[in-house]
Amino acid sequence: MSVKINKLEFENVKRVKAVKMEPSPNGLTVIGGKNGQGKTSVLDSIAWALGGDKYRPADPKNTESVIPPTLKVVLSNGLVVERKGKNSDLKVTDPSGQKSGQTLLDSFISKLALDLPKFMESSGKEKAHTLLQIIGVEEELNKLDQEEQELYQERLVLGRDVEKKKALAAELTFYPDVPDDLLSPSELIKQQQDILARNGENQRKRNRVEQITHECANAYGEVKALEQKLKEAKERHAALEKDLKIAETDIKDLQDESTAELEENIRNIDEINVKIRANLDKERADEIAKQGEAAYNELTVKIEKIRQQKLDLLNGADLPLEGLSVSDNELTYNGFTWGDMSSSEQLRVATAIVRKLNPECGFVLIDKLEQMDIDTMNEFGKWLENEGLQAIATRVSTGDECSLIISDGYGSNTEAEAEPVQHCSPSPAEENTNWKW
Repeated sequence: MSVKINKLEFENVKRVKAVKMEPSPNGLTVIGGKNGQGKTSVLDSIAWALGGDKYRPADPKNTESVIPPTLKVVLSNGLVVERKGKNSDLKVTDPSGQKSGQTLLDSFISKLALDLPKFMESSGKEKAHTLLQIIGVEEELNKLDQEEQELYQERLVLGRDVEKKKALAAELTFYPDVPDDLLSPSELIKQQQDILARNGENQRKRNRVEQITHECANAYGEVKALEQKLKEAKERHAALEKDLKIAETDIKDLQDESTAELEENIRNIDEINVKIRANLDKERADEIAKQGEAAYNELTVKIEKIRQQKLDLLNGADLPLEGLSVSDNELTYNGFTWGDMSSSEQLRVATAIVRKLNPECGFVLIDKLEQMDIDTMNEFGKWLENEGLQAIATRVSTGDECSLIISDGYGSNTEAEAEPVQHCSPSPAEENTNWKW
């Protein structure tokens, strides 16, 4: 069960002359009054009484009184905390009557609950640090942040290099109507010689046909002239005709190959090779750019994976408030950073974190609540009630929203009742007597 403030009574502390009140155990208790009347002095008194000498005001005594400050706070766990006398000595009495001191109070009272502005005025990084410490994921999240930053920087450098390579590849000229590989002069000449050799063979075959035709004609003449040799001549003629038919068949489908393209390539080989080299350079540049782009995309995937791990880590943590998170070392609430939150959202976040920091401390002190309008303040009060939290706050106001109004250092339920109360200096015997409620 968290500890709350049941009763408090202060006299002669800073601007406070005499204040006594019983805060609401849950929700918002507003201390109102005009400026300079002693509202903040009440919060300072609570902080001093419970937090110890580190919260002691520089000049704690009311300047209009010769009587030393007296402070008394009764807590919900039964402890009675008192400070009185010339040195404002501390006395802590537990329900069984045993005495204890500041160490006992420090065990369940959150320092930030006594000094909420310290948290609210800290940097975004410090707020995030406080939250991550509370939920126990700071070390793991910092490790993921480091990995993300290293990958981000690597991707940034790679991205710049990729852009340069892509720009270089785009500037290079490409010739679409040239071969893919460089031309070799010796290879072109060899191809030309092979074609010429085949054409020469064709020509030899044509010459052979002409020769056989001529011989056939001679033989026919001899048949005419030499009848006595007719039989021999006819046989020879028949054989020659057979050879002729074979030879004509061989040349029927022959077709000479053109060397024009090779000759053109040989003449323009240097110019063509320049274009081919340009194409090869552009292809290499494009490939390098593609490889760089693929590496960049791979780093992007890794970064997104780490960011998802961070999100999963925070989503799985026991956060003090729904919608609370940490992004880029900044505290966020419902997607908004601290500077973009409304005043009521900031108070809600700060109060929830302080409560999570020490769950045994069930109260928080809030100064200057006039930054909220009435509706927002009521909404904040309902949230406190639902959370089972007690908040004691000050507000420059004398309206109905105030549970106590401070006027000239005195506290009353309404401003009209805030009349000065006459106090007499106690006798030495009275100073040593315990307070009675």
